[in-house]
Amino acid sequence: MDINNKARIHWACRRGMRELDISIMPFFEHEYDTLSDEDKATFIRLLECDDPDLFNWLMNHGKPSDTHLQHMVQLIQTRNRERGPVAI
Repeated sequence: MDINNKARIHWACRRGMRELDISIMPFFEHEYDTLSDEDKATFIRLLECDDPDLFNWLMNHGKPSDTHLQHMVQLIQTRNRERGPVAI
């Protein structure tokens, strides 16, 4: 997926699991444009992971073996925490 195709990335962010939507959608909407191209590519790779894995990683029930994906999970958690609660 192209890092500049925001419509497609936005669609990929929609997971159908409330917990994931609450974590991923706000991060994409508020932070994606500020990421480096490398981090954008990593974010897209993260979106290609299975929902159960994403859920576990974002809820701190484990972490990805890939260090770049670990970094992205931590970045999502940190930025979302700094921004505060979001209502969906």
